Amino acid sequence: MASKFLIFSLIVSFQVLTSTLADETGFVGTVNPKELGLDKTRKFSHFKFFFHERFTGSNATAVTIVPPIPKYNATSFGLVGITDNALTVGSDPNTKVVGRIEGLYAGTSQTEFNVLLVVNFVLTEGKYNGSSIAVLGRNRISLKVRELPVIGGSGVFKFARGYAETSTLYFDADRSAIEYNIYVSHY
Repeated sequence: MASKFLIFSLIVSFQVLTSTLADETGFVGTVNPKELGLDKTRKFSHFKFFFHERFTGSNATAVTIVPPIPKYNATSFGLVGITDNALTVGSDPNTKVVGRIEGLYAGTSQTEFNVLLVVNFVLTEGKYNGSSIAVLGRNRISLKVRELPVIGGSGVFKFARGYAETSTLYFDADRSAIEYNIYVSHY
């Protein structure tokens, strides 16, 4: 009985000490979920976007910062690039622009054409204006449809999670067109 009381006392003391130390640091505190809008019902949304990359010319929207290691030109291993493209509602580049896709990509496989993709879908229309959806993952270019995780967001998409399906509509040395279907859970 005494040992149970001792264990209980230690647990309570530890919790009090932890709370006290957290408050004393000046940078840790408790959060009321309502203040962050987390008391609302989760929504599930599907966004369909297109973007058109240009790899060459004065208006290039995807630029290589570090070229691939020569030994791995076929897989682009070692390549690092950066991208900033308009997001459109249709596959035609002249359709309505609703935001931008901004981020970077890196060739990460020695044996196949894969990229590590780190991008933000920055929205500029309607209630989503100023909000973004963050995607980070392995993009296996050789597959018709690829799946990447949604790891968060900002604005309307705080605490977002989900996944994105992407497919290449066309790709050549000068340009590409990509379709994204993003399925996201958010508040």
